Amino acid sequence: MPQRTAQSEAYPLLYEQKRVVGLGEILWDCHPEGRQLGGAPANFAVMAARLGDHGILASRLGVDDAGKEAHDELACLPLDLNFLQTDTEHPTGLARVTYTRHAHSKASNPANPSYEILQPAAWDFLDFSPSWRSLAGAAHAVCFGTLAQRSPRSRKTIQQFLAATQPECLRVFDVNLRPPFFDASVVCDSLAHTTLLKMNHEEAPQLLTLLQAPARFASLPLQHAAHYLLDAFPALQLVCITLGSAGSLLVTRSDQHHHPGRHSRAIDTVGAGDAFTAALVHYYLDGAPLPTLNEAGNRWGAWVASQRGAIPPLDAATLSENAIAIAAAGF
Repeated sequence: MPQRTAQSEAYPLLYEQKRVVGLGEILWDCHPEGRQLGGAPANFAVMAARLGDHGILASRLGVDDAGKEAHDELACLPLDLNFLQTDTEHPTGLARVTYTRHAHSKASNPANPSYEILQPAAWDFLDFSPSWRSLAGAAHAVCFGTLAQRSPRSRKTIQQFLAATQPECLRVFDVNLRPPFFDASVVCDSLAHTTLLKMNHEEAPQLLTLLQAPARFASLPLQHAAHYLLDAFPALQLVCITLGSAGSLLVTRSDQHHHPGRHSRAIDTVGAGDAFTAALVHYYLDGAPLPTLNEAGNRWGAWVASQRGAIPPLDAATLSENAIAIAAAGF
């Protein structure tokens, strides 16, 4: 495997690193007050690296100013960029972000973001190169979603990547449904490879509808939806459903655990779900029990939501404080 690039953030390594890949889109989130680097796979890979994994971003940038700026910003993070492709024909990804607040929401609560994701973008043309094939075979975990599969080219590449992983690789499907960039075929093909499924409580009924699940599941508690998915897809080992301010639910074939959530003040929720996923994966690879997985995901998701931006600065003191608190939760 190639060596990771030089970084300005550095955290002490106390164990052998797992190779954890964020596969898919990278883009600039263009907010009313300015733009911030994002994209679920990129956010995930950065958080994985910060937690001590060998975080790897497998994506594609244009050779434009936005691409150069993105690369320069990523190079300041503890992230392997050796598998970041460049595209001479298509621009770096951009998304226009707007915010809406429900009428019943308090003014102090963060507004809900909505996205206009421009196309085409460089990440619509992911290439399953020989180096990516090698990476797939060496990965301990790979996280992917539906958005980067909106184009036939990238969808084929992502499916090839997943098929080239080792049987023991943790294949994490963080669905991140962004209309109109998904359909039943993409979801079914992705679930066929998936060992860990993560979605939010609003995506769960959409997923069941796409899969033509019996209508009764719409009125049943969410753990029933999780068991339906576990029964329908044999490779699936764990279903995670995030519940907003109500925490999260983890379900396996033999166990389940609900976390009530952490009620810290949220400032910006963009990227919080990706931090949750990265923490979940990090501790899952270490063999942690469900309560620890839930505590880790909720703690790191809440921390990102309390900061500005999907990839906020992280100091060693915060990293250590959260690690100690998660360990105290039972791992």
